[in-house]
Amino acid sequence: MARQPNPWAALSALCLGFFMILLDTTIVSIAIPAMVRELGTTLNSVVWVLSVYLLTYAVPMLFTSRLGDRFGPKRVFLAGLTVFTLASLWCGLSGNVEMLITARAVQGLGAALMTPQTLAFITHLFPPAKRGPAMGLWGGVAGLATITGPLLGGVLVDSLGWEWIFFVNVPVGVVAIVLTALLVPDWQPRHSHSFDVPGILLSAAGLFCLVFGIQNGQQYSWGKVFGPVNIFEIIGAGVLFLVAFVVWQRFNTREPLLPLRVFNNRNFSAGTATALAIGFAITGMFVPLVVYIQDVLGMSPTAAGVLTAPMSLLSGIVAPFIGRLSDRVNAKYLVMFGFVALAAGLGVIALQARPDTSPWALTPALLLCGIGTGFVFAPMSNVAMSSVDRTLAGSASGIFNTARQVGGVLGAAAIGVLLQARISAAMTAEHGNAPLALTTAARETLILPAAVLLLGAVAAIAMKRVVRPAPVAPQPEPALPS
Repeated sequence: MARQPNPWAALSALCLGFFMILLDTTIVSIAIPAMVRELGTTLNSVVWVLSVYLLTYAVPMLFTSRLGDRFGPKRVFLAGLTVFTLASLWCGLSGNVEMLITARAVQGLGAALMTPQTLAFITHLFPPAKRGPAMGLWGGVAGLATITGPLLGGVLVDSLGWEWIFFVNVPVGVVAIVLTALLVPDWQPRHSHSFDVPGILLSAAGLFCLVFGIQNGQQYSWGKVFGPVNIFEIIGAGVLFLVAFVVWQRFNTREPLLPLRVFNNRNFSAGTATALAIGFAITGMFVPLVVYIQDVLGMSPTAAGVLTAPMSLLSGIVAPFIGRLSDRVNAKYLVMFGFVALAAGLGVIALQARPDTSPWALTPALLLCGIGTGFVFAPMSNVAMSSVDRTLAGSASGIFNTARQVGGVLGAAAIGVLLQARISAAMTAEHGNAPLALTTAARETLILPAAVLLLGAVAAIAMKRVVRPAPVAPQPEPALPS
C-alpha cells in the first residue's frame, strides 16, 4: 500500500524552492550600486538584470502551468528547480553585464517552470476547508521572500561580493531538489493539453516590446532606436501584440493559453488585478528606496538590509495569521487594509526623505509597509483561487502568478525609467547638488507605487466572501434486518 504523503511536509519542500525564486526578484535591488561600480556599467543596464528575470519569469508562465497538467507538477517543478540552480551558478560566474543579463534570463525560465506548480499542489493536497492555513504559509513565504532580499543581499554584497547573491542559491537549490524528490507526491493530473503556439508568441512579443520601450525610453531620449523605428512605435507594437493575443484567445476554439471564461469568476478577476498591483509596487519600491538609503544616506548594503529587516520579519509573522483569518472573515477587507497600509508606509517615507534624515527615523514607516505586505498575499491568493473550477486550476494558477510577475516587470521598468528621468531633472534644478537631487528623485518616484497600491485597494472592493461548503455529516449505517 502506497504511503500517504504528509501535505505540510510536501508544501514546506515546495515553499523552499518558491522562497528562493521570489528572493531573486528583490535581492538584486540592494546590489544595484555595487554592480554599477564593479561591472563598469550604467543604472539602466543593471535595471535590465532585474527586469529580464521578471520578463522571462512572467511570459512563459501561462504555458508552464499547462506543462504541469500534462507531465505532472512535481516533475515540472524539479526541472525548473534544476534550471534555476544551474543558472544561478552561471550568474555568479558572469564577468560582464551582458553575460549576467543572459544568465538571468535563463534563471527566470526556471522560475516560470516552478511557480504555477506550487498553487496547483495546494489545491490538490488540501481540502477547501483547510486551504486557508496552507495559503497563509504560501503567502508568508511570498511576503517574506520579496522583502528579505535586501537584508540577505546586503550582507552578501558587503562580505563576499555581489556574485554571492547568486552563488547562495546553489546549495539551497540542491537541498530543495532533494526534499522535493523525497516529500512531494508524484501527482499526475494527466490532462492532455494542446499548446497554443500563436498565443505564446503574441504574448511574449507584446510584453517584450512594452517593457523594452518603457525601460529604454530615457536612454534613447524617447526618440529613434534603430532606423526609422522610435520608442513610441515599439511601445505601440507591444500594445497591439497584446490586443491581438486577447482577440486570439477569444476565437481560439481548441485550447487557448488564457481561457477567458476563468474571468467570469469575479473573485478570480479581482484577485488577478490585485496581484498585478502588488507585483508592481513590491518590485518597484525598492529601486528608489535603495538608491536613497545607500547613495544619499551613505549606508552600506548590509546596514541598508538591516534597516529593512524588521519590515521583512513583521511581514512573515503577520501573513500566516492573516491566512487563517481569511477563512473566517470577508478577505477583501484584509486585502484592502494591506494595500492602504503599504501605500501609507511609502507615502510617509516620501514625506520624511531628506538628505539629512536619520535612517532609523524611517523604521515606523517601514514597519507599516511590512504589516501591509503581510495582510495582502494570503487572503488575495485564497480569494482568487478558492472558487475556481478544478478543471481550470492549472490555468488559473498560471494566470494569477503571471499577473503578479507582469506587475513586477512593469514596475521595475516604469520605476527605473521614472527614477532616471527625475534624477536628470533634479540635477539640473538643484544645480548639480547630487544628494539633494537623488533625494528629490527618490521621493517623487515613490509616489507611483503608492498610487498603484491605492488602485489595487479599489480593485479588491469587487471581491466576494468565499463561502466554504459545510462538511457533510456521516450517515448512520442502515440497520440489518433481524
